[in-house]
Amino acid sequence: VQLQASGGGLVQAGDSLRLSCVASGRTVSYYAMGWFRQAPGKQREFVAVISASSRSTYYADSVKGRFTISRDDAKNTVYLQMNNLKPEDTAVYSCATDHDGVGTRVGSYDDWGRGTLVTVSS
Repeated sequence: VQLQASGGGLVQAGDSLRLSCVASGRTVSYYAMGWFRQAPGKQREFVAVISASSRSTYYADSVKGRFTISRDDAKNTVYLQMNNLKPEDTAVYSCATDHDGVGTRVGSYDDWGRGTLVTVSS
């Protein structure tokens, strides 16, 4: 599976962005899909995950109530709607597939895509 994230950019605090992650090579409809981010000088951290068939979603406490994850299996795509962005949301955002569960740990994920940079100015 190849994953490509897009939609990042430079925005001001309080603005919104929607990230997309398109999968190719095979269908990802059977897998949970997650978003992670890595800020400069920090470790990659979990942001959100959505299960297959969109039954369940989980969010990091830092984004709960501001970010929404969704998926469109017909387009083999997962989205991350980010509202009320804060400077601390600045990071490279990447998507990944979890073949076996609905994980929140980096080690649970199998396929990783190239990220997209989100920069939030104050």
